[in-house]
Amino acid sequence: MASIWVILSPWTPYFFSFIALLLLLEQISYLKKKRSIPGPTLVFPFLGNVISLIINPTKFWQDQTSFAKSTGHGFCANYIIGKFILFIHSTDLSHKVFANVRPDAFQLIGHPFGKRLFGEHNLIYMFGQEHKDHRRRMAPNFTPKALATYTVIQQKIIIKHFQSWLDEASKSPNKPITLRLLCRDMNLDTSQTVFVGPYLNEDSRKRFNVDYNYFNVGLMKLPVDLPGFAFRDARLAVGRLVDTLSVCAAQSQNKMRGDEEPTCLIDFWMQEYFREIQEAKINGSQKPFEYTGKELGSYLFDFLFAAQDASTSSLLWAVVLLESHPQVLEKVRSEVVKFWSPESEQPLTAEMLRVMKYLEAVAREVVRIRTPATLVPHIAGEEFRLTDDYVIPKGTIVFPSVFDSSFQGFPEPEKFDPDRFMEERQEERVYKKNYLAFGAGSHGCVGQRYAINQLMLFIALFTALIDFKRHKTDGCDDIAYIPTIAPKDDCKVFLSQRCTRFPSFS
Repeated sequence: MASIWVILSPWTPYFFSFIALLLLLEQISYLKKKRSIPGPTLVFPFLGNVISLIINPTKFWQDQTSFAKSTGHGFCANYIIGKFILFIHSTDLSHKVFANVRPDAFQLIGHPFGKRLFGEHNLIYMFGQEHKDHRRRMAPNFTPKALATYTVIQQKIIIKHFQSWLDEASKSPNKPITLRLLCRDMNLDTSQTVFVGPYLNEDSRKRFNVDYNYFNVGLMKLPVDLPGFAFRDARLAVGRLVDTLSVCAAQSQNKMRGDEEPTCLIDFWMQEYFREIQEAKINGSQKPFEYTGKELGSYLFDFLFAAQDASTSSLLWAVVLLESHPQVLEKVRSEVVKFWSPESEQPLTAEMLRVMKYLEAVAREVVRIRTPATLVPHIAGEEFRLTDDYVIPKGTIVFPSVFDSSFQGFPEPEKFDPDRFMEERQEERVYKKNYLAFGAGSHGCVGQRYAINQLMLFIALFTALIDFKRHKTDGCDDIAYIPTIAPKDDCKVFLSQRCTRFPSFS
């Protein structure tokens, strides 16, 4: 050991000098990219501010909002794990990012390290005509006929879970139950059944739930792709989930070749797939495209990811906001009872949802005031002039804040006011550019109507079938990132059955 130290010791000053030089160059690079825009002056080497992001993401993103609003820029800079990031508060600048998703400008990434996590076969990484063609082929998944099919499935599962919630609540009436994980499980059950229906057996569902939990946990951890780290567990879990969904897609293809009636989303998708192929045969043209099992599994995972956590967030905030606004709750119950009663033994229909205008206004206001996926990360593929005096450097991760946009333009934006979306005021149209909860541009959410229907069904059934009261504690309604936003206490409530009996339609 002594001899080794004798050899190395003369080089020690050079080594530390080299490290110091690297750190200095890192700071210079950050400051050069930051220029005069708001943001921290110095950043921790390599890690940047990732520790504060992981420890308290709510405060971290609130700080970015404060930085961005501190000057007239409308955006600010920061540094996370060797990546220069830009946080955008201004709605107009967010639209500029959404409108320029293309190879020489921005690429939607879904997560700062999304490509490593989600894999290559992913809709969010598509551009141009290929992306347009895929979205067109997905359109039949969300036609009125398809949505009507899903509506029956959704409420059967919602009611089944409500019954189990009430059973749990009845065991300890004086103890609140926590809704977040219960809503998450209900949404996972709903999305699995709506998307792949009969093709996911009970054993596959159990494994699926475990892997999806790995994925959820990994989203909020350091992106260390080594054994024993949550990010690695999440990446491997995504691979297993995609494989499972690929098998489901293959089973649907076998069924829909026989021209059977669709019973779930993948069936509607495969029905259109075979219709287009058949049309090409009749016209004597070349087969237009062909899905691989891996592609279909990845696309289905995209749908699941989009439908799961964002929807769970909205359901929780609906409970919080309705309980704290009893006059809104009463108006919802009055409207629902006009069109549907639990005693009818009939399901709520898609037609009923279309005429419940106040219920829809409540759902849209919940999504506005508590936009579940607050940020839509993109990466700059090339330099991009964002304003007259600032060019975004290539490789920058850009975070347009759709949450912040919801509080711009709208009158009294901090007020929960569903009437803003009623016909008399039409604020959703007047301030359309600020309502970015479902994105904008070429990558706007293709399943927006499905998501709103799920929230409307939940609110209608929950308020009609259940009496609920929040367990109030200091800060219980503060925002927590999980990675979508949820009440800090995970929405603790007291529940009791409201109606004389639950509907049991087949």
